[in-house]
Amino acid sequence: MLHAKRLSLVLSVLLLALTASSSTTEDKTQRVPQFENAHVKVWKSIVLPNQPLPAHRHEHGRVIIALQGGTMKIAEVSGASETQVWETGKAYWLPANAPGTMHTDVNVGDKAIEVMVVEAKDDN
Repeated sequence: MLHAKRLSLVLSVLLLALTASSSTTEDKTQRVPQFENAHVKVWKSIVLPNQPLPAHRHEHGRVIIALQGGTMKIAEVSGASETQVWETGKAYWLPANAPGTMHTDVNVGDKAIEVMVVEAKDDN
């Protein structure tokens, strides 16, 4: 029953994210907290072209919902990188980062990328 309640909460957050306005007048890359409890942490990331997020890591898997899609380069501090294309209105799963690693997110397009991130805090 608890699992069903958590799933319902996550689905509600996803629905809100998909119906939220994706326009922004911000002039800097940023992370905006949205919601947090014992099970999930939710934030909106706005990544402007050539303004990467600072190096960070994710201890848990997460769902991202592209409010305004684009092409994101995920660059490991070690030098490895991968490029992902996120389509507006679609959701994607990103697993937890490998232990001891850190990365930056770099928008390699010419328009801001906006994503809502729902990160699981536990495996139950």
